[in-house]
Amino acid sequence: MEKKEWYFEYQIHQNRPGLLGDISSLLGMLSINIVTINGIENNRRGMLIKSSSDDNVWRLRDILETMDVISLKKVRVPRLRDRLAVMHGRYIERDTDDKKTYRFVRDELGVLVDFMAELFKEKRHYLVGIRGMPRVGKTESIVAASVCANKHWSFISSTLLRQTIRSTLPDDEMSEDLVYIIDGIVTTMRAPEKHRSLVDEIMGLAAVKVVEHPDIFIRETAYTLKDFDCIIELRNNVDETITYEMVESGFSSFDIS
Repeated sequence: MEKKEWYFEYQIHQNRPGLLGDISSLLGMLSINIVTINGIENNRRGMLIKSSSDDNVWRLRDILETMDVISLKKVRVPRLRDRLAVMHGRYIERDTDDKKTYRFVRDELGVLVDFMAELFKEKRHYLVGIRGMPRVGKTESIVAASVCANKHWSFISSTLLRQTIRSTLPDDEMSEDLVYIIDGIVTTMRAPEKHRSLVDEIMGLAAVKVVEHPDIFIRETAYTLKDFDCIIELRNNVDETITYEMVESGFSSFDIS
């Protein structure tokens, strides 16, 4: 029988010597394999495990719930945030009001790249928006995530190396396996009608699309925030305000490189 993956997380109340060994021994007796284990913030420990028996997983849960030195917090099929928490030792931050908005700072680019790479691997017809001030690492993170996901990427509009505004794509760049990168300011304020027609065609593809400056893109097109499956905010520090005060309709003095 194929083994199924689970995520366990527990709070440690008394980190006595041998605690992890006791839990590991319990897993072994129940024929449950540990895939990954790591400390999570706030004195928690998370682990990815594999078991060919759901009943053994529930037995493990019931036994752990009787232990005074820990409190079991999560038992579930692992989500993306769970996998990243075990990889990096902390949960990525989500907006309390808008659960599809995730927040990162520049020091967490490694976590951001892993997060987007997993999205790129798993998703089809997926639209991501990235907010952030100039030179914070938005485009570089998208490219790095594409590499990690083993996917090619295509700049539809960009200012990474020089201003890119494309109006046509060859057939081999019209694929569900590509990650399409669109700069919302360049596309809506500096591009000809042919480019906008191409963007509309790209947006209809069952592929991953990433729009930088999604708020400007929404303001100048018929798309809305509801069309986005995920919004990422990237800041230089937690106190930085992402603002587009320098951007005016039809013209931009905002340094978008």
